[in-house]
Amino acid sequence: MIRLAAPGLGGVVAVGAHCDDIAIGAGGTLLTMCLARPGLRVDALVLSGGGGEREQEERAALAAFCPGADLRLTVLKLPDGRMPAHWDEAKAAVEELRAQTDPGLVLAPRTEDAHQDHRGLAKLMTTAFRDHLVLGYEIVKWDADLGRPTAYQPLTTEIAERKVRLLQEHYASQRHRPWYDREAFLGLARIRGIECHERYAEAFATTKLTLDLATPATAALEG
Repeated sequence: MIRLAAPGLGGVVAVGAHCDDIAIGAGGTLLTMCLARPGLRVDALVLSGGGGEREQEERAALAAFCPGADLRLTVLKLPDGRMPAHWDEAKAAVEELRAQTDPGLVLAPRTEDAHQDHRGLAKLMTTAFRDHLVLGYEIVKWDADLGRPTAYQPLTTEIAERKVRLLQEHYASQRHRPWYDREAFLGLARIRGIECHERYAEAFATTKLTLDLATPATAALEG
């Protein structure tokens, strides 16, 4: 498969509607980028879970998923499952985030996600980050809304295993959920790996992508 690289990636924005969304959807990708680029700036925004156990979990988890990074995390207190009713607050938070950073990559939920909080946040991201590459991550769940991804980030076996270990280690409040287990996370990564001729991978959706095929110095295309 043709690979598009980002050798000059200066910063990353990662957003989630809930604590653990970012880690579930893009934890392996964050680990891969941060290990390869010490000091990478990562601006993260989570809309709910602030002020309690969930925020503490999220801060510890994202610090582990972004080793050596310049991590700047904000966790808000919007009520879980009610984002559409708090649209103005969510939009203001996203716009404030955009004013603070100009990333090379944005990691966000997919616009096709069946969960209303995920879907609402996804729609906000493309209005605020209009000139950025926005990759929509996937979260396996009861709704059976997994689709056909358009982009893949291969994960080494070490990274895939590390992601699962960190999810189990840092989100104790979620361990009681029947879907929150090693088989679910590693199984999806294995399937996405098969689809891109790798052992493991995380998959993303993107609705718009501009290519630069005229500048050899960027080394944008590999293999």
